[in-house]
Amino acid sequence: MPPANVSSTCRSLSTSSCETSPRKDFGEATAMREIAGELRRWRKAGQAVAVATVVETWHSAPKPAGSSMLVGPDGTAVGSISGGCVEGAVYQLSQDVLVSGVPVLRRYGISDTDAFEVGLTCGGTLDVFVQRIDHVSFPELDEVLASIADGEPVAVVTCVHAESTPTGRRLIVWPDRTAGSLGSTRLDDTATDDTRALLAADRSAMLRYGHDGQPGGDELSLFVDCYAAPPRLIVFGAIDFAAALARVGSFLGYRVTLCDARPVFATERRFPDADEVVVAWPHRYLATQAQAGQLDERTVVCVLTHDPKFDVPVLQVALRIPLAYVGAMGSRRTHDHRMARLREAGLTEAELARLASPIGLDLGARTSEETAVSIAAEIIANRRGGSGSRLSLRSGRIHRENPA
Repeated sequence: MPPANVSSTCRSLSTSSCETSPRKDFGEATAMREIAGELRRWRKAGQAVAVATVVETWHSAPKPAGSSMLVGPDGTAVGSISGGCVEGAVYQLSQDVLVSGVPVLRRYGISDTDAFEVGLTCGGTLDVFVQRIDHVSFPELDEVLASIADGEPVAVVTCVHAESTPTGRRLIVWPDRTAGSLGSTRLDDTATDDTRALLAADRSAMLRYGHDGQPGGDELSLFVDCYAAPPRLIVFGAIDFAAALARVGSFLGYRVTLCDARPVFATERRFPDADEVVVAWPHRYLATQAQAGQLDERTVVCVLTHDPKFDVPVLQVALRIPLAYVGAMGSRRTHDHRMARLREAGLTEAELARLASPIGLDLGARTSEETAVSIAAEIIANRRGGSGSRLSLRSGRIHRENPA
């Protein structure tokens, strides 16, 4: 269903009855975290703010669903919803909503030939929902921010379009409880069930129902913004490359664990960017984490020890767990010897095919920092389905329609 307010310069585009957005990009997974400081500051002062959120995108939109920008009562702007393309127009709209208190859903999108009229030069299309947030309109905000800070999964369900009722109502959904209401018990129950499924998959979505939660309707459009616990990056090997990778991994939004069996090297002082430093044999630690349910299909494992007594046992464990990425550092010779040992240990060719070794993309990296960037680039390419080649050598759209 098209938004109630559509800019006259925007080209029309019909929407599907239920559009699921891809998992947030690395940076956008922390969108709420980026504006949390300003939210807390203004909330403590008892003042309202306006928050603009991308709720749906098509084609080469510069930012994914969930991207947010906050506008404070003093004109402060934090965050981004388009990488600069339509920030000016949304900023002005946010100031208007801050005064009126009336939520607005607006579409920005225009053909490439006319893009400079609104600044959306990429030719994509995005729907932006702008709302005023204060103690009255969003009493659950403090609890939501606390859950995000603690890594507790939480989803905010907001009514962004309704044919006959006010927009802006919201339901907060945790795995074990809810708060707020969308207006009726039936709608709350239906939305809660669907939201928990999305939260488990760490996916945001636009859900559409009938006016009382009936499946297949389009009278109501609900944007579900999911905040699962951050994905994990587990780095084995307390070496300088690991310190650089921990820094890059933290920047990308991962919860970073550094693990090494040698206590003299595995110290918090040497790895200040890691969320935790563990002294343990790598294979034992990974197996224990798997048994405890602390790993999932978003988890990334990087083995940087290039020492067979460490890396072969831990890779035997890692390659038999459904993880997002498993990479190992070493020369071509080290790689060949490692593969031979893994085959001797009984790993199948299918399991071995999951190993990225030697780790990283060919960037010509030399320093620890450059190597960390090459590893991070391969992780991103693996997650998004990228080729790792230069964009200047490719044709067609830069952004894929349905990234993983």
